[in-house]
Amino acid sequence: MKKAIFVITSLDSGGIENYLLRFLRHLENEIEPIVICRGNHFGELEKEYLKIKHIKLVKIDLTKFRIKSYYELYLYLKKNKEFSFVDFTGAYSGILLLLANLAGLKKRILFFRGSSHDFEPTFLKLIFVNFLKYLGKINATQVLSNSKAALNFYFPKRNVNDSKFKVIYNGIDAEMMNFEKYNKETFNIPVNSFVIGHTGRYDKAKNHATIIKIAEKICTKYENVYFVLCGKNTEVFLKKQIDENKVLREKVKLLGYRNDVSNILTMLDLYLFPSITEGQPNSLIEAMVAKLPIVASNIDPILETTPSFFHQELIAPLDVDSFVNRIEEYYLDDSKRENADLSEWAINQFSADKLFKEFCLEL
Repeated sequence: MKKAIFVITSLDSGGIENYLLRFLRHLENEIEPIVICRGNHFGELEKEYLKIKHIKLVKIDLTKFRIKSYYELYLYLKKNKEFSFVDFTGAYSGILLLLANLAGLKKRILFFRGSSHDFEPTFLKLIFVNFLKYLGKINATQVLSNSKAALNFYFPKRNVNDSKFKVIYNGIDAEMMNFEKYNKETFNIPVNSFVIGHTGRYDKAKNHATIIKIAEKICTKYENVYFVLCGKNTEVFLKKQIDENKVLREKVKLLGYRNDVSNILTMLDLYLFPSITEGQPNSLIEAMVAKLPIVASNIDPILETTPSFFHQELIAPLDVDSFVNRIEEYYLDDSKRENADLSEWAINQFSADKLFKEFCLEL
């Protein structure tokens, strides 16, 4: 059985956290995992993680630079030097990878899961993050990412033939997705309505501002169109804007965080995903596996996540009118919706058996 330490910020539901959860579930009899939450916080996925055999969860406060906290982590790593070390915090991983190196852990993996900075860049911030990135690179034995876009963003001048850098795409276990059919009426949506959905936490990168603009135009024109927005904090940060809009207050359903996203997908007629930036979007893959027609942005990570014949359908992230026009095409044309099934391609392309085993081999 392989032994591995995985570093993430917390167990709050997000792309990284759900990816690691699925990976450990899929290989729970092959890996003895320690999951370190460097934000000193677990989160809503804690119970799901604790169901995994042999797992150990650890909280440590690295939210501020305290020498004591980093020294305690160093001692912990030294006691577990037979483990591989994987840090999912990307450009912030430098110091921890240095500690893992000093502690004698032989396999040290830096894993990038995003293709942009998660902060507003300033001169000083970029100097600091670039230093951490360099520290991570020289102390890592392997640099992985879930998209070419991520490696191109963080290491644009790398030698593309350098075996230290590798892309391992997200794996989706379609058989584990529980598509229990949900009724629209349960969410106060008429049974004969056309439902457009989005799943993803409230975040600037998810482009909810554009979703709201699209919803206002579509719902003004078509009385039987509804929008369902599912994701952490959507019900917090979008509620006032929706409630104050007479067109949208009855037509946009804010569901917040849900642990039954695959079931939510069953009541949708179309999936909307206009992200400004992504790592590799699990949510979009899930929607394709669910056989939903998708309308999405044309950013590089989505180009990587969809088949080449579909790329002409993708739209610039802020082009509201083009999104509206494409949605109308699906709304008005039954045959277009019927021919929009990308599930077989997605299941083959992102096979959990293949991709999770590929990652496991690196440990």
